[in-house]
Amino acid sequence: MNFRVLIADDHGVVRQGLRALLEKSPEISVVGEASDGREAVRLAAELQPNIVVMDIAMPLLNGVDATSQILSRDPEIKVIILSMHSDESYILRSLSAGAKGYLLKDSAEGDILPAVQTVAKGRPYFSPLIASTLLDEYLQTMKKNKIRDSFDLLTDREKEVLQLLAEGKSNKEVAAVLNLSPYTIESHRTSLMQKLNLHNTAEIVLYAVRKNIIVP
Repeated sequence: MNFRVLIADDHGVVRQGLRALLEKSPEISVVGEASDGREAVRLAAELQPNIVVMDIAMPLLNGVDATSQILSRDPEIKVIILSMHSDESYILRSLSAGAKGYLLKDSAEGDILPAVQTVAKGRPYFSPLIASTLLDEYLQTMKKNKIRDSFDLLTDREKEVLQLLAEGKSNKEVAAVLNLSPYTIESHRTSLMQKLNLHNTAEIVLYAVRKNIIVP
């Protein structure tokens, strides 16, 4: 499989470095570069890449909003966010916009190729430090609230639905995998979110990463 990648970063040196890393893989073609968020949206529409590697701090239009605009036009594109920030709020904003991956810039050299290969398959990818930080925060919250394992609150079916949703599948796709109706899947989704105090798909993904239900 050949992956068409668009790189969006306002620093030319960073773009050149990412291009060099990506083009080491024969299955990856860098089809374009954008230096601001608006150009990224325009080029994504023109070049139709499979994957966009997007800096979160872009001029004219930030990376999160650019991601949202790109995916509103073509939901099949996979976006990987590059960031200096490991705060959960940035990760949640990125996932809420539809990003499939979140990489820290200082570890991008080692993470970029596995990130592209992973999100191309529809699975989320986080820098290992991000995944570790999220797990630590989650365990601290569990300890503070004297909860042993919230995952045990779920039925077996809800656990299946949770994993499939965290892997990026829609209600309709989950229904097809489990041979159930989309209405039933929505019912399970609502129930598991209430039990785990989750509020959106982004939080479902983060929960699954923290619990090692999906491997970032």
